Amino acid sequence: MSALAAVFSHDYLREAFLAGTFVALAAGLVGYLLVLRAQVFTADALSHVSFTGALAALALGLDLRAGLFATTVLVAVGMAAAGRRGKPDDVAIGGAFAWVLGLGVLLLTVYTTRRSAGNGAASVTVLFGSVFGIGHGRAITAAAIGLGVCLLLALVARPLIFASLDETVAAVRGVPVRLLGFGFLALTAVAAAEATQVVGSLLILGLVAAPAGAAARLVGNPYRALPLSGALAVGSVWLGLTVSSLLPVLPPSFAILAVATALLLAALATDHLRHRWSARSHPAAGGHCAQPPPAQLRHAPIRDRPSCVDTSRPAGR
Repeated sequence: MSALAAVFSHDYLREAFLAGTFVALAAGLVGYLLVLRAQVFTADALSHVSFTGALAALALGLDLRAGLFATTVLVAVGMAAAGRRGKPDDVAIGGAFAWVLGLGVLLLTVYTTRRSAGNGAASVTVLFGSVFGIGHGRAITAAAIGLGVCLLLALVARPLIFASLDETVAAVRGVPVRLLGFGFLALTAVAAAEATQVVGSLLILGLVAAPAGAAARLVGNPYRALPLSGALAVGSVWLGLTVSSLLPVLPPSFAILAVATALLLAALATDHLRHRWSARSHPAAGGHCAQPPPAQLRHAPIRDRPSCVDTSRPAGR
């Protein structure tokens, strides 16, 4: 306890917890909706977009965050426009992914050969994050942006979940499916760009997908799984930052994603054990008779024998 008290007496760690909490909460909420909409690949593509945008700003001598947010949001909206009802398919996402990644390699070469003398560690920070060096002002800004993403998601969560589960029925019921798709991808881009400061552009997918996958395995109701995903992401950041501060040899990004991965593996194991226990407790009939026919009926005509009911098929099939 004394070691923990000494660790939390440092300003840099309190700022890391402030920024990391709200960035992780936004990433967890966005991540579960991406899992529900089968768009997890989008988060991976946008993580590389954030890397390219940041390098473009650095190569032009601009503020890193300007290129980070502008490029990520712009590409996200472009992918939404290329998809049906604001939901891009894998072809559109893969095309954007490949093109942006190649552009990022070009910009990295330009930056390292011309402008890296003034800030040589900036490209590494973009790739792997630097939450312990985020600074007070940036920590407040990151917390405010993360909180804003969470509030906007809370406002559109109900129609967005409806459109994610059955977009055709949602459109018939008057839900603006295409507009929701555009807005959700824009929020995903903001969350991905902000998460770059915590875990880096290469590792965003872990913070977005692992807690969401764990929540989806543990809870079937999306209205309960959504906040659970956010809570698991926040817990991953808290525990990861604590472990990294106590063991300085471990980078914070690695510690955060190690905890998130451990939570996902635990959820997968729990779900597997739960299904095995359910199968043992409630074995299906599988087309066999629950009880064999009485001995006196074994030699009776077929029409007089009791029929077996196949409970594995719905009635009328």
